[in-house]
Amino acid sequence: MNVEKRAKSVDLSHHLSELSKARPVSPLKGLMKYFSQPGILSLAGGLPSPAYFPVSDISANVLVPESFGLSPTEASTSLSWLWKLFSNHNANKDKTHSVTIPKYPAVEGDINLATALQYGQASAQSQLQDFLKLFISEVYRPAFEDWTVLIDTGNTDGWSRAVLTLCNPGEGVLCEEWTYPSAMASMIPFNIKPVAVAMDGLGMKSDALENLLSQWDPVLRQMPRPHVMYIVPVGQNPSGSTMSVARKKEIYDICVKYDVIIVEDDPYYFLQLGTYTFKDDRSPGATSSGKPSADESKRYISTLTPSFLNFDYEGRVIRLDTFSKTIAPGSRLGWFTCNPRFAERLERQGETTSQAPCGFGQALITKILMHWTYDGYIRWLRGLRTEYQQRRNFFVDCLAEEFHLHAVTTTAGVWEGCVVYQASSKVKKNTSITDKYSARDCTMFSFVPPTAGMFVWLRLHLDQHPSFVPGDEDTLETKLWTKLAENKVLFGPGWMFAANGMVEGSENNDSGHFRISFSNGEFADLKKAVTIFGRVIREFFQEGDL
Repeated sequence: MNVEKRAKSVDLSHHLSELSKARPVSPLKGLMKYFSQPGILSLAGGLPSPAYFPVSDISANVLVPESFGLSPTEASTSLSWLWKLFSNHNANKDKTHSVTIPKYPAVEGDINLATALQYGQASAQSQLQDFLKLFISEVYRPAFEDWTVLIDTGNTDGWSRAVLTLCNPGEGVLCEEWTYPSAMASMIPFNIKPVAVAMDGLGMKSDALENLLSQWDPVLRQMPRPHVMYIVPVGQNPSGSTMSVARKKEIYDICVKYDVIIVEDDPYYFLQLGTYTFKDDRSPGATSSGKPSADESKRYISTLTPSFLNFDYEGRVIRLDTFSKTIAPGSRLGWFTCNPRFAERLERQGETTSQAPCGFGQALITKILMHWTYDGYIRWLRGLRTEYQQRRNFFVDCLAEEFHLHAVTTTAGVWEGCVVYQASSKVKKNTSITDKYSARDCTMFSFVPPTAGMFVWLRLHLDQHPSFVPGDEDTLETKLWTKLAENKVLFGPGWMFAANGMVEGSENNDSGHFRISFSNGEFADLKKAVTIFGRVIREFFQEGDL
């Protein structure tokens, strides 16, 4: 749909849960709208005096938006910017700028601690609201007219609010068959259950979604047909897949047909890394053109797969964004983009729970964004993408050095349509590994290099273990995980990402996965971890007894 011909969102208030409909305006927060009126003499709230806030100002040395290059280089190492930053005095001056937030504004309307650290409404400070509205209109371009913005303390908080706003106990939520475990864990205690939809190499399958909804039997399923979807379309957690435009349109149309609300959890949206290529096959990337510019911002945005918002002409998408992956998780700051009816109910919930994100973090991030400007923040995001792309490439390069990788194209399963790398041992017969084992040349695991996000998702080929019998998958996965932990390498165990596995009494028949994060370790540590993994998994597949 052409976003220039946008209409207002349709009335979707019938999706609100009974709990959400029962939430009144917080009695105290309801007074807030009067506090900002000129000349008001407010003696109504229990607001501490800013004169007694023990902080007179906060300052930070903020990296410039161009701190990270746009051209991946083989010489780049983890935290390379830090070495450049402190390599000499002049470099330090060139790479940072100081920002200060005073207790009281020097200019009317400026960011200040007297306001930021005070009680306030469960919505963003006005300067942050203005920035986010510009950002959303330029980057996501929602297809309905009356979208609005509401802040939260990150996407997990955003999802917790959304699911309780939309779902009643005894209902289900549509989700990918492998998904973010904390999202499921936050709703299961409220007797809201995940309903897994099959995946392929692009994430949730549209035909599987259609079949599930069209054939839904409330009696057999013991719950009404789900009317809410939780989905991670970019850097899907844990698989690392990225959903295509065509697939998103198909899923959106199905959700319109069956009246489903889409909660789009998209923390990795700006870490769209592209397709992995082996080291020897890589060509030089784009080079930096210096200071941020509007033209470069537009070109960068055009390379990103569009959000569900871009196709949402009815206002049935609740998009969750966060600064956790682009600035810092400890800032505890994110935001909803949704229709105004949902935003009003979400705000009512925030008023009596988290209220608003921490004033220190909100004020500092807002100051940074205003200092960088919109184009500067886009330039920062472009540099982050390059940095994480190098980390992804380095980690997969390490796997390619440690194992023999054989590329195959799959025609079924979670990686349907993808080039899958099957890993077997590179160990020669003249090493300590036995001739019998070397002759096996078994596939120990397989993976698809992620196109976005921070994780590599490994499928363990446990049926190749010499002691394998059907049904042993859970035991073998746990045994290998434990052996790695004893050798001081921790991976995310695959079982905890299985949507069906989180429901008591359900079975997970596809055991044998690890989720491995390449986002935080130093490059030398990533290399060391892969080397240890190689030794441990070769020993594991050599064993004949449990």
